[in-house]
Amino acid sequence: MSYVGKKFPNIAVNAMSEMGDTFKLNIFEEATQKNKKVVLFWYPKDFTFVCPTELHAFEEAKAEFEKRNTLVVGASCDTAEVHFAWLNTSKDNGGIEGVSYPLLADTTRELAEALDILDIVYEGTEEDYTVKGDNVTYRATYLLDETGTVFHESINHMPLGRNVNEFLRLIDAMTHLQKHGEVCPANWEEGKDAMSATRDGVADYLSKH
Repeated sequence: MSYVGKKFPNIAVNAMSEMGDTFKLNIFEEATQKNKKVVLFWYPKDFTFVCPTELHAFEEAKAEFEKRNTLVVGASCDTAEVHFAWLNTSKDNGGIEGVSYPLLADTTRELAEALDILDIVYEGTEEDYTVKGDNVTYRATYLLDETGTVFHESINHMPLGRNVNEFLRLIDAMTHLQKHGEVCPANWEEGKDAMSATRDGVADYLSKH
């Protein structure tokens, strides 16, 4: 089920801070109570390969998200303790030392199951099957507005890393819509023309581009 246009699940999950503190984090409440947008990105597993490149990329862009009143949160189904061990592993050893945003530790998989982003492998007959493997998540990304409503959702397969700049662009587009009431056409970026969502609006835009 897609959550685009719907409220994000109101579920609290264990999380790990850069200081090694475990606490409960509710993404819906982070958006609504703090009146902020949220980018939540899921990755399959700690101590793997593509994953640390993405965590560092989000860290490098964290200041840009903050300028846009947006919180960054990472997530996987690893334990908080494994998160902390990875946070204490240097970058040149494949670690994520220096990552400063919180990491969800959805070990019960309650939130991942609600979002339907688990890579579940079954074995056995249809009548009597068992779940095989660790049930890790795909590279799913959710953008929430200040009401806790999802305005973007995407899912990558495990080998395919994300482009963090695309999420900044989408946040800019949503902010433009909120401020000006104009919709954002294909390949729109901050500073480019948007348009009114009318027949005349699209005709005017296409005549100029």
